Amino acid sequence: MGWHIWSFIFLNIIVGVFCVEKTIHHRNAYATMIYMGTPRDYEFYVATRVLLRSLGRLNADADLVVITSLDVPLHWVQTLESVWFSRALVRIESLSLGEQEDGAKVVRVQNLKNPYESQGNFNSRFKLSLNKLYAWSLVDYDRVVMLDADNLFLQNTDELFQCGQFCAVFINPCIFHTGLFVLQPSMDVFKDMVHQLEVARSNPDGADQGFIGGYFPDLLDKPMFNPTNNGTRLDGRYRLPLGYQMDASYYYLRLRWNVPCGPNSVITFPGVPSLKPWYWWSWPLLPLGINWHEQRRQTLGYEAEVPIVLLEVLFYLGIVAVSRMARPALSKLCYRREEKSVFLVQTSLKLVAILSIIAAYTIPFFIIPCTVHPVVGWSLYLLGAFSLSCMAVNVFLLPIVPVLVPLAGTIFTLLTMAYPWYSDGLVRGLAVFCYAFCFSPILFLAWMKILSSLQVSLDRESFLPKLSEYVAPSGFNKLY
Repeated sequence: MGWHIWSFIFLNIIVGVFCVEKTIHHRNAYATMIYMGTPRDYEFYVATRVLLRSLGRLNADADLVVITSLDVPLHWVQTLESVWFSRALVRIESLSLGEQEDGAKVVRVQNLKNPYESQGNFNSRFKLSLNKLYAWSLVDYDRVVMLDADNLFLQNTDELFQCGQFCAVFINPCIFHTGLFVLQPSMDVFKDMVHQLEVARSNPDGADQGFIGGYFPDLLDKPMFNPTNNGTRLDGRYRLPLGYQMDASYYYLRLRWNVPCGPNSVITFPGVPSLKPWYWWSWPLLPLGINWHEQRRQTLGYEAEVPIVLLEVLFYLGIVAVSRMARPALSKLCYRREEKSVFLVQTSLKLVAILSIIAAYTIPFFIIPCTVHPVVGWSLYLLGAFSLSCMAVNVFLLPIVPVLVPLAGTIFTLLTMAYPWYSDGLVRGLAVFCYAFCFSPILFLAWMKILSSLQVSLDRESFLPKLSEYVAPSGFNKLY
C-alpha cells in the first residue's frame, strides 16, 4: 500500500475527529425548510442551497438544518445533506466532494395537516408552510434561527443565538415577520402547537405567519434585543432590530439602505412570489435581485443551467439561418393563389402574421430556465425574440426594422431601469415612465407600418401560383 493511500486514510481520521468535535460544539443551528406541492418547488430548492452556501461562506458557528417533507426527491436530499467531512474540508479545494455538498443536516418530516384550507382568504401556496413548526422539535439545539429561503445574508449573525426563547423582527408596525426568528426548541411547545392546529385555533391567513403571530401575541411589548459582549444567552422574548430582516421594499424607495437600528445583516424579499430575487426577470425591475445572483455566483454557481442555455442559443441561431435561407420557399408557401374566399385567406394570413410577431416576443420568455443569471436570461430572451422575429419577417415578407422596434424598446427599457446613478427610487420610476411615454408613439407607428406592409405583400403575392403549378406568371408578376 503506497504512502499516498496511508496519507489519505490518516487525513480522513483527522477530519473525522475534527467533525465530531465541531458537532459537539454546535449547540445552535440555522434551519430552513423545503416542501413539495407548489409550481415553484425547484426554484425554492435552488434558493435554499444558495442560503446554505452563503451561511457557510460566512463561517457560521452552527449546524445547518433543512426540514424536508417526505416527498422531497431523494437526490435533492442527498445534495443538501452533509457528507461526514464536507464542512470540515470546505477550504480544501482539491477534494471535490466537499465542494459539491451543501453540508446540511436534513430532517425529514411528515407534512402537518393545515386545518385552514377552507378559509376564504387562504392561499394554496402556503398549504404546507406550517411545517415550520417542526423547528421547535429540534431539541438537540439550544437555539435555532429559523429562516425562509428568500433571505440574503450580508454578514455573520451568530449573535442571534444569544437571544431568548422567541425573538422576531417587526417589518410591519404591528405584526412580526416569520421569515427569520430565533427560538428555543421545546417538545412541550411543539406538541402544544400541534394541538392548537388540531383544534383549528384562529389564524387570520391560514399560514405560518398568522399562526405563529397568534401564538406569541405580546411580542410587540417586549424589549429590543441587544447582544451582550460576553456572549451570555438571554431568557424571555425579544424584538429583533430591523437590521436583521431588512425588507427589500425599504431599499427601492431611496435606492440605498436607511435602517439606523441593528447591524444591517439580512435582507428579506417578501411579496409577489414571481418577483423573488432568484428569477432572472426580477432584475433590473428590482435592483436587489443582482445582489442575490452575485451571492449565487460566488457559492453555488450556474452549472446546472449551462447545458440548457447553450442548447437554446444554438436553436435560436439555427432558426435565423434556416429562415433566411428558406425565405423564398416559405413566402411562396404562405402567399399562394386561392381560387375561393380570397378575403378570408388574406384575413387569416394577417391574423397568423400578427400572432407570429406576438409569439416571437412571448415564447422565449417562458422557455428560459427561471434561475439563470439575469444578464444571461435577458440576453437569451433578446436572442430568442430576434430569431423568431426574423422567422416572421422572412415568412411574411415584412420590413425588419418595424418588427424589431419592440426588441429595441425592450433593450432601452432595461438600460433605463439598470442605470445605477439615480438619486432615489422616485426619480428612477419617473425616468422609466417618461421613457415609456416617449416610446409609445414609435411603437404605434411601427405597428401601423407592419400592418400596411402586410397588406401590400398580400395584394402583391396573391397572384403567385401554387407551388405545384409551373405556369409562368404574367402581367404584374413579371415586374415583380
